[in-house]
Amino acid sequence: MTARRFSLSNAAVAAVLGLFAAALLPVAAFSEDLTRVRYTLDWRFEGPSAPFLLALDKGYFRQEGLDVQLDVGAGSPVAVNRVAAGTHDIGLCDITSLFEFASNNQQNPDARMQAIYVYYEQSPAMVFALKKSGIKVPKDLEGKTIGAPVFDGGRKAFPIFAKTVGIDVDKVKWTSMEPSLRETMLVRGEVDAIAGYHFSGLLSLNARGVKDEDVVMFKYTDYGVPLYGNVLFASPKFTRDHPAAVSAFLRAVNKGIKDAIADPAAAIKYVKAHDAVIDETIELKRLKLALDNYVVTPNVKSAGLGSFNKVRLEQGLDAVQWGFNLKNKVNLELMLNSSFLPSRSERAVN
Repeated sequence: MTARRFSLSNAAVAAVLGLFAAALLPVAAFSEDLTRVRYTLDWRFEGPSAPFLLALDKGYFRQEGLDVQLDVGAGSPVAVNRVAAGTHDIGLCDITSLFEFASNNQQNPDARMQAIYVYYEQSPAMVFALKKSGIKVPKDLEGKTIGAPVFDGGRKAFPIFAKTVGIDVDKVKWTSMEPSLRETMLVRGEVDAIAGYHFSGLLSLNARGVKDEDVVMFKYTDYGVPLYGNVLFASPKFTRDHPAAVSAFLRAVNKGIKDAIADPAAAIKYVKAHDAVIDETIELKRLKLALDNYVVTPNVKSAGLGSFNKVRLEQGLDAVQWGFNLKNKVNLELMLNSSFLPSRSERAVN
């Protein structure tokens, strides 16, 4: 009963704050001309979703003339399928899921999603092991069992990592499980290592009593794997029919990301308002890991938030074509659209 009252209290506070914020918005933002945008995250409400929830609750979308429906996700492939099916207009997913989807839908031009903004400039995919396992370098994974859900991005990209560092993939065994069991199985010794995202795997291990210093991590990009991480994407139909709305959406998101960078602790409050049961301390650490390692990178400081490097994209696509054993060649020109990015000055970060 106490937890229920706490949840309702948070919801009530959020509603009051929302009404107060709404009162400060320009009257024009509440006209009947708002464009409806249905947006899907790649995963549930956690630290890295803070910029989007912040943009929603602080009225940034409405200031841009948008009425945004923001939904939790269930993995990158699900996000891509939602947008492709037309239930959502814009989504967030691992870029490898876009490559894979494009390869599998060559006959349907409108099914090929367009990447429009980079959120994670580096892929957070990696392999985790416990130091007590004796695994010290990537080559030590040979002869070992790695656990991950079948759809996990780190698992699917493992062949690329393996080729880069010289691991014989035939000497690695995989065990599949539900996402909630991954870290538990590692702690119990039921697998030797796990694949996953940096800020998901590490925080989940912490929650099970494992200290950072007791974890060995092999981040793919540290070993030369040229993959971007998560990107915002939209259907070709939506970008074609509502170009102004796409640009407006990215301006609002960009503003939310910059707010989260400036004050992560304040940004986490917006996640808490949408999911009262989260642990703010854990989610703040998760957000900071994401921002410090994958959002505000040296490349981003040079080129700005959201931008793509075409050469690197081509390298990543070539790696995914091989590593995922994609049957059809993907035309990068058809699935990359950077024309909706906010101005360079708006995307600048220090």
